[in-house]
Amino acid sequence: MSLTEAQQAEIAVNRANYEKLKSAGQEARALPPLTPKDGAALSPEHALARETIPGGWYWYGKVLSGETLRLINSEGRSSASILAWNAQDVSERINHADTVKVQWSAALQKGRVILSDMGKVVFSITEDTSGAHDALVGGSTAASNAKKYGGDFRNTRDNFILAAAKLGLSRADIPLPVTFFAPVETDADGVFVWNEAKRANNDLVDLRAEQDLLVAISNCPHPFDPAPDYAPGPLRLIISRQPIAADDFCRSGSAESIRAFENTFA
Repeated sequence: MSLTEAQQAEIAVNRANYEKLKSAGQEARALPPLTPKDGAALSPEHALARETIPGGWYWYGKVLSGETLRLINSEGRSSASILAWNAQDVSERINHADTVKVQWSAALQKGRVILSDMGKVVFSITEDTSGAHDALVGGSTAASNAKKYGGDFRNTRDNFILAAAKLGLSRADIPLPVTFFAPVETDADGVFVWNEAKRANNDLVDLRAEQDLLVAISNCPHPFDPAPDYAPGPLRLIISRQPIAADDFCRSGSAESIRAFENTFA
């Protein structure tokens, strides 16, 4: 069935509006540069807790609004898949698709925010030495590990099932995670590729909680990690509370993030 002239005109108007919003979103204030390796010192008085997640294992806990979760890829062999739920209403949880769509980019790095499925900010990425993170593919499963390694190794899906149960949640509460220290890119044909050169020892990322959260983190190899052996390194965690600058980029860097924070703090 062919479209009428009026329908075609309406589609053209909608397309033009979309392209205008897309252009404005992608040409917004430039993101801050990546954090130098020695440029994010953490004062001891700001640290509240420290943990280490061994390779293949997981961590779960509560992170309060205003607290920062620092993830450190100690040996350059870890990928940190992360889930988060609103501690007061667990039906609100991290949403990788809205995080990508609202910010017009799948590139997670310093200056970006991670959104919930209710359009609120879950985390702000306040420091980042890597800039190589995955908001598209998700974590490993028993099937992906068996296909890749030919054995029964711990995987992200099962880790999240265990962590969710300990947080009083079920399998139905587990969305797709975002994964840090996972240098997934797309080539000219739109095919996912892994850029190992972007993963290094002691890379770190700081995630500031913008609401009270229940958090689960899995330290298992990413499905695209080309290493032939299952050998994830330790992942260090530091929870801290640090001052928030008046000109904090995450809260003011784009129209999209400003609206998301208005929604969060309404």
